Amino acid sequence: MLSEAKHLEAKHLAAQRAYTEFILKLYGARTVGGYTWLHGLKGGRMVHVGAVDAPVALGDITQIVAEFKKAVGTGVDAPSRNGVDVLGWDFAFELNEVAKQQAAQANLNLKFIRIPTDVMDKRAVEQGDIRFFELAALAVDVKTPRRGVSRDVALTLTDFVIPPDDVPEDVQRAVKHWSQWIDYWAVDWDYRDDTFHNQWQAYRTRQDKELQKTVTHAYDEPGDYTIVVKVIDILGNDTTKTITVKVK
Repeated sequence: MLSEAKHLEAKHLAAQRAYTEFILKLYGARTVGGYTWLHGLKGGRMVHVGAVDAPVALGDITQIVAEFKKAVGTGVDAPSRNGVDVLGWDFAFELNEVAKQQAAQANLNLKFIRIPTDVMDKRAVEQGDIRFFELAALAVDVKTPRRGVSRDVALTLTDFVIPPDDVPEDVQRAVKHWSQWIDYWAVDWDYRDDTFHNQWQAYRTRQDKELQKTVTHAYDEPGDYTIVVKVIDILGNDTTKTITVKVK
């Protein structure tokens, strides 16, 4: 019975290793050994391959960052740049923003890259048509009030980048400005680590296709506030950005 259990475990580990090596090869990275959370190396950056059956979570990033610190300067499989490419099929809510902030504190540059469904297409693999893209990224300019002048905080969307791998070519050609990728956006002005509360939103309509990009909110009391901006793109996907402001 014990022998059979060991056999099944060995079979599982072999399948997991084969999957990881397959994804790394498609990504153009070479496999490295001796690590648990770091699986490959590409352009001096380490590469992590997420599991098939679970999204990449913040706990995974904590382990990746810790192992990266140990990997620096350890030999031929050590990174030469302070960066990790995190490949995954799915990613936990707000991971892009929160994890990058955590990694930045450790002087580590993270890139979150979605594994394209095309890897399951034998013909696409054979033809070399597999392309990896980063998760959508949102840029927001924040203007906070000067002491004693007002308690108004202004947010302005300045850029939005969406991975084009799932976007039909005719849609890509029709988009002439980054704001056209956005269907609508909403703001929770006082996020408290619970549920997102839609306290303001702007969206485009058939009559008015120009998206409002700036909004101002007046706080009643001074204090530290956490703001969450949520964008829903034209494909129905949501991207969030968390911002901390001090109102005096």
